[in-house]
Amino acid sequence: MGMKSFTQKLALTTALVSSIALGAISAQAEPTAEVLHYWTSGSEAKAVKALKEDFEANGGKWVDAPVAGGGGDAQAAVLRSRVLSGNPPAAVQIKGLSIQEWAEADALGDLTKLGEEEGWDNVLPPLLQDIVKHDGKYVAVPVNIHRVDWIWANPESLAKVGGEPPRTWEEFNVLADKLQAAGITPLAHGGQPWQDGTVFETVVLGMGGAEFFNKAFVEKDPATLKSDTMKKVFDQMRKMRGYVDADFSGRDWNLATSMVMRGEAAMQIMGDWAKGEFLAAGKVPGKDFLCVPTPSKGGYILNSDSFAMFNVTSDDDKAGQQLLARLILGEKFQETFNLYKGSIPARMGVSTEKFDECAVKSMVDLQSASESGALVGSMAHEIAAAGAVRGAILDVVTEHFNSDMTSDVAVERLAEAVELAE
Repeated sequence: MGMKSFTQKLALTTALVSSIALGAISAQAEPTAEVLHYWTSGSEAKAVKALKEDFEANGGKWVDAPVAGGGGDAQAAVLRSRVLSGNPPAAVQIKGLSIQEWAEADALGDLTKLGEEEGWDNVLPPLLQDIVKHDGKYVAVPVNIHRVDWIWANPESLAKVGGEPPRTWEEFNVLADKLQAAGITPLAHGGQPWQDGTVFETVVLGMGGAEFFNKAFVEKDPATLKSDTMKKVFDQMRKMRGYVDADFSGRDWNLATSMVMRGEAAMQIMGDWAKGEFLAAGKVPGKDFLCVPTPSKGGYILNSDSFAMFNVTSDDDKAGQQLLARLILGEKFQETFNLYKGSIPARMGVSTEKFDECAVKSMVDLQSASESGALVGSMAHEIAAAGAVRGAILDVVTEHFNSDMTSDVAVERLAEAVELAE
């Protein structure tokens, strides 16, 4: 064999080996995930950055797709157009019943095999599993749990009237009357429908209990919606209307939180995202502000953010979804993310060591409420009810709060509005 012929054969062999090697490399997918979310400000942006860094440290390629707008309405429009054009993002921040709607449209991938490998059934509260499963299959992964039913209180304001955080709604009213007599606004509130709904659902849980809450908002039972108990809820809401200041209309929730911080108001009823405002201002839980659950018999109103994994075709995207889902529910990320976000881990059993006393109480109460059947999904925050039904409830609650509508009329209107919205 001549030298030239040998060289040519060697070159061909080298090219063939290189081509086989390249094929093997390309067959090993690079985990890639385009992540559509609306966490664009402050602590939320830090929390997303922590997930991105974790993903990249594990060999993933992160494609960030943020959409500004805390409520997610702008993102929902982007998502619809992307899915309709056949180009869905791999992972999308999404909530509650919206997950089920996309799953029913066959738009979501199946994470069940990964869930079995990772033992998700053993670490997620059953109520949360119901939110992220469809027909028994995992289609999304939860990142956190926000507790909605909190009172945030200024201890100095309470001390001025010798008051303690209330354990019943009767105690709440007695305390509020004392505060008002002392010239302190009892309740910091922003007059926006979702804020009215937040206060309303805490009163529903406190006066009716978890079973009543679910019959009203999940089963949408007309008799429950029109019941004497619901009338008492509206009676209490009328009292609450008398405990807010004259300038409450249209106020953003964080400005109401600032009123409590400054001692202009004594209390605010709001989810634990309010805690982030106190912490950002350098306030210390238990000293500068108090966190106590709104009055109920061991109840807990859950709000939760999840990432749904949409149907994708490329191996890179599928590998990215698997890696992202595994990391999201891992103990490391669950701790890091929720320390930033002010929420608590969706995964039960994460160490409480780094969490503040409000978060630790939330973790303990979550476990207890889950075991006793007193854990419910939020209506106001789109877990128990979504879309038209939620909108119909908030319309009635807000109209009642801002008028002299009687409780008898309110319950009739509530039942009618829910029936029409279904």
